[in-house]
Amino acid sequence: MIVTASDLHRNYGTGEAEVRALDGVDVSIDEQRFVAVMGPSGSGKSTLMHVLAGLDRPTSGTVEIAGTEVTKLDDKALTELRRDKVGFIFQAFNLLPVLTAEENILLPLSIAGRSPDREWVDRLIDTVGLRDRLDHRPSELSGGQQQRVAVARALASRPAVIFADEPTGNLDSTSSREVLELLRRAVDEFGQTVVMVTHDAEAAAIADETIEMADGRIVNGHRPA
Repeated sequence: MIVTASDLHRNYGTGEAEVRALDGVDVSIDEQRFVAVMGPSGSGKSTLMHVLAGLDRPTSGTVEIAGTEVTKLDDKALTELRRDKVGFIFQAFNLLPVLTAEENILLPLSIAGRSPDREWVDRLIDTVGLRDRLDHRPSELSGGQQQRVAVARALASRPAVIFADEPTGNLDSTSSREVLELLRRAVDEFGQTVVMVTHDAEAAAIADETIEMADGRIVNGHRPA
């Protein structure tokens, strides 16, 4: 298992205003799998992703990524784990506007002080189809192109797991399909593990496994034969 979580609780507020965003969630995610997390608004799916990825701390329970117990780490160690072991793709792309497409792709490596593996980076650039857009800044790219930059950025450091939060939420149907196909290829060709939060059943259909949430709990998990 590359990601495991046990008895996760995440509460917000106190007293009568308290909200149980996660209410005793257990999760196990195998390596080289594409897992979709689905549920209506307020189901806890985004909170689950944030807690699994170390972007938020649970009220109680434990999370492990690649054998490291995330919930025991201090802020510095947690930042390093997210940098070295986790890739992120967000609905709003989250690219730095002053950097070119190539500089955005290489950003996680630059922050970590690591030299890029040019063969790997070149393969990523060709996979996402951005060879002729490398010197363009985000404002000069379409939404689909920006999200492809974000996919390449998430893959650049070869993380243990990639978390994608509604990665097609701001895209038209054609761009959505292209991004989902890239994530599928990341699993099948590059051996990545992808955990994707989505409200879109068509997007979830490309995954190996679907986790359905409601009211802070997992209500159904479907793993095709």
